[in-house]
Amino acid sequence: MLIDKECIECIINQSRRVSKAITASPSLSETLTSTVEEMSKNFSTKHNPPEVAADVYEKMATLANKSDLYDEIKEHSTQKALEFIPLLEERISLCENKLLTVTKIAVAGNVIDLAAQVSFDLHEELEKIFETEFAYNDFELLSKKLESASTLLVIGDNVGEHIFDKLFIQNLQDLYPKLHISYMVRGNPIINDVTIKEATEAGFDKICELVDSGVNTPGFVYNRATEYSKKLFDTADLVITKGMGNYECLSDTHRKDLCFLLKVKCEVVARSLGKEIGDIVCKML
Repeated sequence: MLIDKECIECIINQSRRVSKAITASPSLSETLTSTVEEMSKNFSTKHNPPEVAADVYEKMATLANKSDLYDEIKEHSTQKALEFIPLLEERISLCENKLLTVTKIAVAGNVIDLAAQVSFDLHEELEKIFETEFAYNDFELLSKKLESASTLLVIGDNVGEHIFDKLFIQNLQDLYPKLHISYMVRGNPIINDVTIKEATEAGFDKICELVDSGVNTPGFVYNRATEYSKKLFDTADLVITKGMGNYECLSDTHRKDLCFLLKVKCEVVARSLGKEIGDIVCKML
């Protein structure tokens, strides 16, 4: 999915969000925005939005002299997500369809997105997610693929959301005890995307194979990944990706048996999927 004119304005707006997040001085805030505006004049239309964003965030991090622009916010997102786990575990223990319940929980976590065009309240999403139908509904096909798969690759998205991904994976292991699961994260800090640091702190390395993709983009860009990550992506029986960034990077991927789990949070992705902002998606390739 290549960059759209609306994506350019969105990326420029993200410079203002960064300024607010790091409590930038007026002069730094102006520098961040003016720099991104200047960079936007040369954005390549041959790249997808996450590829463009990678260069922008690297530049902003340099200007702000901060290796992880959202480090404090990511810690807060993690703690906030953890508060919901006891209630969600209780919900899972009482549900009739565990796979459907944990899949919807995984999608609900996708509202934690600092780069989204619109924002959603996590508590509100968790209140209504179990009664919300997938607007793009390939859940039954996903269920069948899981039944026959021996290996599963889950490609994570954002910090905070990764706490729900862990719950998702733990329950998949209960449902499919012979399934080998790998969880893939970004290669370095980019927006609020999950990296090895946050995934290790959450204990993913103790429940499944934890993989650093090597990519510096807010989405899995295959040609930027490590050789091992490419091999894992190509050979896993099933791939599940979380969030819009991964959809933007992989909507025209070469492989099949890939499932996109996400909440639609921008007009460009909505048009691509033929859905509306706010819809939840379970789409198989």
